[in-house]
Order: sequence, then structure tokens, then C-alpha cells
Amino acid sequence: MTDTFQAGLYIDGRRVEASGGRSYPIHNPARPAERVGQAALASVEDVDRAFQAAHRAFPAWSARSPAERAALLRRVAEHLTADAADLERRTRLFTREHGKVLKEAATEMGRLGSRFTDVADNAPRLMADERLSGPPFDTVIARKPRGVALLIVPWNWPLSILGAKLPQALLAGSTVVIKLPQQSAIAPAQTVAMIAEMLPPGVVNLITGEASEIGDAMLTHPLAAAINFTGSVGVGKHVMRLAAERLTPVTLELGGNDAALVLQDAELDAAAFRRLYQGAFMTAGQICMAMKRLYVHRSRYDELVQGLSAVAAEQVVGDGLLPDTTMGPLNNPRQLQVVRDMIQQARERGADVREFGAVPDPALYRQGHFQRPTLVFDPDPSLDVVREEQFGPVLPILPFDTQEQGIVLANDSRFALCSSVWTADPERAMAVARQLEAGYTYLNGHGPLAQDNRAPFGGFKDSGFGRNLGFQGIEGFLSPHSISAPAGWLHKA
Repeated sequence: MTDTFQAGLYIDGRRVEASGGRSYPIHNPARPAERVGQAALASVEDVDRAFQAAHRAFPAWSARSPAERAALLRRVAEHLTADAADLERRTRLFTREHGKVLKEAATEMGRLGSRFTDVADNAPRLMADERLSGPPFDTVIARKPRGVALLIVPWNWPLSILGAKLPQALLAGSTVVIKLPQQSAIAPAQTVAMIAEMLPPGVVNLITGEASEIGDAMLTHPLAAAINFTGSVGVGKHVMRLAAERLTPVTLELGGNDAALVLQDAELDAAAFRRLYQGAFMTAGQICMAMKRLYVHRSRYDELVQGLSAVAAEQVVGDGLLPDTTMGPLNNPRQLQVVRDMIQQARERGADVREFGAVPDPALYRQGHFQRPTLVFDPDPSLDVVREEQFGPVLPILPFDTQEQGIVLANDSRFALCSSVWTADPERAMAVARQLEAGYTYLNGHGPLAQDNRAPFGGFKDSGFGRNLGFQGIEGFLSPHSISAPAGWLHKA
């Protein structure tokens, strides 16, 4: 395929090139020699232009009522899917530059608009002040938008994760500067430009390029009033250190090592095994809320191993554009090496490691960033595949003997993002869920297909702090404003 796809910056209501016309290539992770296109390589000067534009647009945007902003969010939602042919083009492009299978790319592209609609529904709640009646005072607790928000999204689900930040910031009254990931930036950049063109100039501004060149300039820009970052723990700590220089408030979602507990009475039918598989291996395991440690009551261990192995064996690994493919490549060679190193360590330490799935094109498999779905049975808990976030298609499965032991094992992690409980007893499910250290717990499911996007999402420990999604995700871009008067005085009018 020829190099025909390009993505520029979007600043102050216009699609623009980076300073000096600089760009960088993006390649297909399934076919690394294939150049999909190129994206703008922004400079520090471009970063400043984006922040200045967002700053100029802030007074007028924040002065609009939440209802007015909500109406524009709904227009954005309609615009994103109005042209079916263009939506399909962007979806196929996204698969080529990212690697995820076409069905998942279509889900991410097609459902972005619903994020805007869901957020817009919060406008009435946002308009209502909280009131405290005296004596001694009558107090109104209002909310004020913080200002220009910097939104930084990762490469694994860039549009879905942007949909957990951008509409929330806009409804709150913030204007934004968006930094897309260096990988898989073309179709997302084109989509962000579609969003921006439906809003007043300067409300949404887009930057692409190398974090090593422009990252610190974004994080320390004097006009950044809030930072919302999703990514790795190491980079998250760097974000927090730089934000501290200007006391800029931050929201950090830093991934996880999610545990699933399959209890003795779990219903393990064919549908449950498919949900377990999807919870761990969707997007080749490159999801922050993916199942990454599977703990199973010993009485059900053999049954689960057999059932999950059977589902994994049915998978087809290859180019995500091909109709029979169920798992594409990892997005980049660095992440592939992380996963392979974990698998190799497990093998060298004597773990039972098995790879599954068909590979119709072995030559393509060797060429691209592929790893077959891999299960690691009863590994030593000290192995990296258990202790660290794999962010790839490998899952350790470990037995436990009592419910109490399972809870202890699940909580034995420096991460605390998501978890899941699998049981036939609703009361038991809730009792166990309340004991798990996680920001979100799924019952008889796990991951994106089990998540209610109306609820807040985020974690604690090394998984970060603050929340995206839900009304709490909107509140992250707001600052409370308390207004008090002597009791009864405000009611004289």
C-alpha cells in the first residue's frame, strides 16, 4: 500500500503542519516494512501555539452554560458517524497503524460519539449548585472550570481513552490541548480534527510528536491548569514531578495488574470461558483493565484450565484486516520484547507455559510484532509474569485453597486498578468485591465488555489517582467555589 495518509496538528480552529513541516513515519505492526503514513512532528513552538489558542478560547467557552456546551457535544457525536464511508476508511486505517483487529477498531471508532452523548446527559446535574442552609450561614457551593486542560492519551486505545477525558473536560467548561501517542496517531488525529471543527476555534487543539522533545514543555507550560494523563507508572511519576513545579493538579491512570478470583461455586459454562478469554486477551492483552492474574479455587482449577485452553486454541493470529483474524500483533517491538522476556523467564524458571492459536501465515508472524495467546500454569508467584503488568497476550493462572487466601493473593500487588469476582452467589460476590483493593470490580466479567462507562474509572496505589468517566470524571476539571452569606440574607431578594 502506498504512503497516502497524513495527519497534521490542529491549532486555533485550523489543520496545520508542524513548524518547519516536520513529520515522522508510522508503520504497520503486522507488516513493519509497510509505511502507513506520517504524522506531524510538533516542536516546543507548536506546543506554545496550542496552549495560547486554548487560553484565548477559554473565557467564551467557560461562559457558556452547561446546557449550551452539552448541545455542542451532541452535535459532535452526530458528526463523528454521519459519513459512513469516511468512518470505515478511518477504521481500516486505524487497524493498519495500530494492529488491533478490525472489529475492535470499529468498536473504538464507532462508539466514540456515544461518550460525548453520555457526558452531555450530565448537564442538568452540573448546573445545580449545592446549597447549605443556616444558621450560621447560607452557603452556595458552585463549580468553576479550572482552565486549559492538557490531555495525554496512550497508544493502546487512544480514542476510547480520549473519550473518557475530552467530553468531560469540555462539558466542565475547559478548553484543551490533546497529546496523542506517537504510535498509531494518524486516524486518531483525523478524528480529533473532526471533533475540533465542530467547536469554536481554540476549544480543542491537537499535538502529535515525540514526548522526548515536547513532553516537558507541555507539562510545565504556564497556561496548563490541569493535567490528565494515562500511561505507565514511570512516566506518570515524571508527570507528577513536573506538575509539582507549578502546583498543577493532575489525574493519573497508570495501568494495573488486575486479579480475577474464580470462586468454588463459579458458573463455568462456554459463555463464561469466552468472557474470561476476552477479559484477558482483547486487543492482544494491551488494555489497562485487562485481566492479568487469574486465581482459581483449586477444586475448579483443572476444569478452568481445560475450558480456557480450548477457547485460546480457537484463535487465529494474523493481520487485523483479514476477516478470520481474532488477534492482531502487539503495537510495537518494545512491548513485544517485554512480553517475550516474561515468557522466557517463566520457561527458564520451570513454569508450564503453553502457546495457543492458529497462525495461517507463518512468514507474516515472523515478520510482524506477533505473540500467540499464552497461558502460564501455576507459576512461581515471584515471576515477572505474575508481579508485573504484562500488557500483552500472556496470562498466569494460579490455584488457591480458601476464599480468604484468594483475596490475600489478589491484593498482593503494587497496583490497584481493577479486579473481578466469579461466583453464582450475588451476596457472596459483593462481600468479596468489597474486600478487593481496586478502583473498579467486575462481577462475572472483566474488562471493557463488562464496564459501565457511567461509573467513575481509576485506581490507587501505583495505578494512580483521580477518576475518568462518570460524573466524577467531569468534576476533575472543576474547582469548588463556596459562597456564604449570613443566614436568611440570600432569601431576601
